[in-house]
Amino acid sequence: MGENKLINFFDFRISTSLEIDSTRSGLVYNTINPHSFIISKKDELFKKALISCDFLVPDGVGIVWGIKVLNGKSIDKISGFDLFVKMMSEANQEGKKCFFLGSSQEVLEKIKIKCSLEFPNISFGCMSPPFRPAFTNEDNCEMRNAINNFRPDFLFIGMTAPKQEKWLFENRNKLIFGAAASIGAVFDFYAGTVKRPSQFWINLGLEWLPRFMKEPKRLWKRNLVSTPLYVWDIFKEKLKSI
Repeated sequence: MGENKLINFFDFRISTSLEIDSTRSGLVYNTINPHSFIISKKDELFKKALISCDFLVPDGVGIVWGIKVLNGKSIDKISGFDLFVKMMSEANQEGKKCFFLGSSQEVLEKIKIKCSLEFPNISFGCMSPPFRPAFTNEDNCEMRNAINNFRPDFLFIGMTAPKQEKWLFENRNKLIFGAAASIGAVFDFYAGTVKRPSQFWINLGLEWLPRFMKEPKRLWKRNLVSTPLYVWDIFKEKLKSI
């Protein structure tokens, strides 16, 4: 495994390379973007989840830009989808087990079928948790049992941020897994139930734009509230160093 290079960014330590550490177990990978950065300022549990994880990758051109402005360093964006493909490829090469927690049973079935074609050496497990704002103790117990009985090498959680990160943070010490990643929308992207923007938009650093145009009611707060607040935070922090 290569060296995990870290950059200090406000209260966070950002991983600048996409490395999968297979020498240890119980590792947690999370992503951060401008919207989750802003949420973490008011959600202490979410912030703890991001700070305490082993690898926090820059899933957003806004984070890449912010690090350039404040640290003077150029890094690459690492999306949740990049993280997912990297883990799945390694799992397939070594015939490992992957468990998917989140989304609907329909989406999970689509993922299972696609995985069997693209990653045939992977042992697949999954569970669709109840769709409610907060899980009961019985829900949590059932979810933990499903994961621990399967004992996955890679655990993927897709329940949207910050719910997925906080659930993993609170249950981490009660779970058996090699590496876990909270990857939200990747479940739908990979299943094909939601179309990811084309490589053209990704290369331009504007992957967010087609998504916003397609789902403005769901994404307006992220792009029209969180992004300006984040930009303002970057400029305020920059002024402190001048």
